[in-house]
Amino acid sequence: MDIKKIAAAIEADAGINLPELEQSLAEMKAKKQGRVYSPAQILVREVRTMVHYSQTEFAKAIETPVTSLRDWEQGRHEPPGVVTTLMKVIKKHPKIIHEMEAEHT
Repeated sequence: MDIKKIAAAIEADAGINLPELEQSLAEMKAKKQGRVYSPAQILVREVRTMVHYSQTEFAKAIETPVTSLRDWEQGRHEPPGVVTTLMKVIKKHPKIIHEMEAEHT
């Protein structure tokens, strides 16, 4: 099984870059259980990348420690419900993130 070829085909079908896909396919091939992500964890990363922020920038904008943000995005911890709600708001109204930042300065 050519993991790089399969990953490229999946990304082409999906129309998006899936940065951890090759690692997941390699784990699957080795019969290791990969990390499982909840919809809320996926939403956090999706929203952050949608607004083109680094993890550090996004954590500062939403007033949370960058370590917490990383834990949510990497599937180690579930984001609190209020964070999930905030992500839904930012997803629908991405410009609000700039208003939130303006409040901090």
